[in-house]
Amino acid sequence: MNTTPPTHWDPAAARTAGALYLAIAVCGGFSIGLVPMQIVSDDAASSSANLLANLGLFKLGVLADSLVILFELAITAILYHLFRQVGPKMAMVALISRAGMITVMGINMLLWVMPYVLLTGQNSWDTGQQHDLVQMFFDAHAMGVFVWQLFFGVHLLALGWLTLKSDVVPQVLGWGLFIGAFGYLLQGIVELTFTDVAMLDYAYIALLVIVTLSEVSFGLWLLIRGGRTSPQFTPATA
Repeated sequence: MNTTPPTHWDPAAARTAGALYLAIAVCGGFSIGLVPMQIVSDDAASSSANLLANLGLFKLGVLADSLVILFELAITAILYHLFRQVGPKMAMVALISRAGMITVMGINMLLWVMPYVLLTGQNSWDTGQQHDLVQMFFDAHAMGVFVWQLFFGVHLLALGWLTLKSDVVPQVLGWGLFIGAFGYLLQGIVELTFTDVAMLDYAYIALLVIVTLSEVSFGLWLLIRGGRTSPQFTPATA
């Protein structure tokens, strides 16, 4: 098997990517997981009341969302830099799909802050209308997560392929990213098409567990080992 010197592999960039992965996991877990659980309810009036009662938490969530977007921009460029010689076309697919995800995230953050604007600004809506609009924006934000998951699933398929083709990243991580990517894709499709099939729910939950463990492990590997290894990549044309 022919290999070429890995002149493009930047150890400092690999460490930075690993640190960004872990930072995104922490910030994203807080803003996407914890904050909505404390604020959003099935009842529109309760959602509005929860928001007003937890303004500090809400603003911290917006800050965390903002950091995620900025970190995502950086890690997208770094991953392209690290893997573009493994497979230029596939590296471009990974870059474009993750950039699409970031775009949707930006729109989704706008949806998330609109309830705050409605409840704290001057407007002509009556209380019931305000609550209904608040809930509509929260619901749209929740659906937006499934939209960007589709882009992220494509990104992980490409990134998993690239890691499997490289001779530096452990194969188990590549397979975890590649197989687990179908969890994001399947959940996005199931939720956006309002499909209610228990077997599909079980399937994407299992795949999401795999991809979550793989992403965290990949980030740790980049941070700890990615900057110290002497990789040799197998060139590819895809």
